Amino acid sequence: MTDRLLSVQNLRVTFGNRDVLRELNFEVFSGDCLAIIGPNGSGKTVLLKALQHLIPYEGEIHWSQEARVGYVPQSVAADRQLPLRVTELLEAKARFLHLADEEMEQVSSELNLSPEFLSACIGTLSGGQFQKVLIAFAMLGRPNVLLFDEPTASLDELSQERIYELVHELQSQKGITVILVSHDLSIVYRYANRVLCLTKGKPCIGPPNEIMTPQMLEELYGAPSKYYRHIQEH
Repeated sequence: MTDRLLSVQNLRVTFGNRDVLRELNFEVFSGDCLAIIGPNGSGKTVLLKALQHLIPYEGEIHWSQEARVGYVPQSVAADRQLPLRVTELLEAKARFLHLADEEMEQVSSELNLSPEFLSACIGTLSGGQFQKVLIAFAMLGRPNVLLFDEPTASLDELSQERIYELVHELQSQKGITVILVSHDLSIVYRYANRVLCLTKGKPCIGPPNEIMTPQMLEELYGAPSKYYRHIQEH
């Protein structure tokens, strides 16, 4: 077994009188690609926030001392029309973290960010390009764990494929551990080695072929057999 990076025990998150997450237990090991699935309102984004200690919770969330966590949000509440260049955004984080210039150059090279791309204004970028900027932003500081919250939710199909290929490259070539919230079950089946399913009952975790059964998909989404065949074909 590879090194354990994260241990979650008896996690509970409550908003008002409603339990969003309860009795949640799982572990993440170095090199994992853990996909988090579940219907809207099941607590997927809430879980990512709890893992970063951004919201109150009960239970235990323990990251190993070796874990360096980066986060790629689903969206950013920022004015895309600001006259801010890609390189200026990345340089701002690099300065905040006191990083050497070489690190920003290395991240740009790893993600194939051309000089023209880096000099472009944020507001001129497509959705897929902007998502790539967010990944580059998260990569500064050399994380070995990346949290992705539905990174392709608002993108067209081709852009989705490119972003997921990039995520897979980071995981397979750079050895980065990935925790991924995704609504695209075919992508989950293709890339994840473990799946955490947040259901109205007790959450469950395991390999995709054990968790994403017709019965489980019917419980989650209501239409199992046709879609199950679709994800098996990918």
